[in-house]
Amino acid sequence: MTQETVRVNTTWKRVDEHALEQFRTHSVANLGDALDRLNIVDGGIAPIWNGAKAVGTALPVLTVAGDNKAVIAALEHIRPGDLLVINAFGYDGRAIIGDNLAQRFAVHGAVGAVVDGYVRDAAIIEQLRVPVFARGLTPAGPFKNGPGTIGEPVAIGGVVVNPGDIVAADGDGVIVIPPERADEALRAVEEIVAREAALDAEVEALRTMASR
Repeated sequence: MTQETVRVNTTWKRVDEHALEQFRTHSVANLGDALDRLNIVDGGIAPIWNGAKAVGTALPVLTVAGDNKAVIAALEHIRPGDLLVINAFGYDGRAIIGDNLAQRFAVHGAVGAVVDGYVRDAAIIEQLRVPVFARGLTPAGPFKNGPGTIGEPVAIGGVVVNPGDIVAADGDGVIVIPPERADEALRAVEEIVAREAALDAEVEALRTMASR
């Protein structure tokens, strides 16, 4: 299906909310360890406000550098629990989204956005508490000419993101979890959390002994 210059694919499945909720209890760092430290987006993509975090189903968008026509068109395709993953080619000359689009994402049920590019209106987006991750900030607005794609695989920060993948993002960065590896990742991350708790208990015991 084509929307003028934006190609749209809707033939993919979303993970259920219960699966997303399980991943929300874990950090990206621990999930990365659980997936053999693979599928981690490069560290250039980071939260634009402290404390931002999100876990959702990837709704991938590919757009021309400096242009957000496809991002605007994606509003019609957002479902609750989606996390927009936008390949804007890391371009630093134009902001792909600002506070208005961030608000609209949230109104349509998206849990946030990960942008391989630049954004603007960081202070307002922080006030709105919409989790947005990007390469940086610029006040320059985008063009709106297209072309682009929605619901097709994209690459961000060296990682391919397929529609329907689970994406987790927090202060440490972003990781992509294929749905077919979800159960495996959850089992592994629970073991990692238990092991880290034991290590923390050892440190606390040493601290108690040192204070006597």
